[in-house]
Amino acid sequence: MKKRYFIELSFKGTDYHGWQEQPNAKTVQGEVDRALTMLLKEPVITVGAGRTDAGVHARFFAAHFESCEYNPSSGQRFLYSINSILPADIVILDIYPVATDAHARFSALSRTYEYRISRGKDPFNAGLSWHYPFPLDLDRMHQASEILIQTEDFRSFCKYHSQAKTTRCKVSFAGWTEENKTIVFTIEADRFLRNMVRAIVGTLIEVGRGKIPLERFREIILAGDRRAACWSAPAQGLSLMKITYPVTIKNNIC
Repeated sequence: MKKRYFIELSFKGTDYHGWQEQPNAKTVQGEVDRALTMLLKEPVITVGAGRTDAGVHARFFAAHFESCEYNPSSGQRFLYSINSILPADIVILDIYPVATDAHARFSALSRTYEYRISRGKDPFNAGLSWHYPFPLDLDRMHQASEILIQTEDFRSFCKYHSQAKTTRCKVSFAGWTEENKTIVFTIEADRFLRNMVRAIVGTLIEVGRGKIPLERFREIILAGDRRAACWSAPAQGLSLMKITYPVTIKNNIC
């Protein structure tokens, strides 16, 4: 009888076309599914917590799969084996049994993303942040970010031809911080639309440059049209940092 398991993992998305398996493209899901199938000697298809755009990273990501062969008691031995098979830019952090109705995507309560912008050239941030050396008004950008918390419909920041059934999201936090020569945008919400964070960051950059007044930022949101917002920030600066699940997810096993 198959049982359901959660996987916690981390990956650097530079060389991948996102998480989601797709024809003729290298994806994180494809690598993970192949490694699980090889070790368990049964076909395994994981279900991820959501999609990530090509080039986007995940400090934390979750997926679930079902298996007859996986033995939870193998623990660290199995983690060592699968991480030996996976590329160096993907690591499995934990695997544990969950209830049959636990779902990596639909059981999630919230997700937190960070977008990192390097103010100076830094070889140790290459590929993990966006180098943008031009002046920005962080106070104005932070004020604009607070407007997002009051927003319900994010259609203006949704990629065209998205299959999302609704463009409504509940943002619980959005703001900017500065760490040495890096500025970081953090946003937490119950759900995100395709390309949403990168479109928001690109538009906030224009606010910080003084090209878009705060009132115009409100108008962009109310327009409900992707054409009203600005360009999308490059993928390499974006990382999924956290997915919050009910505290019972690890303990409620059927």
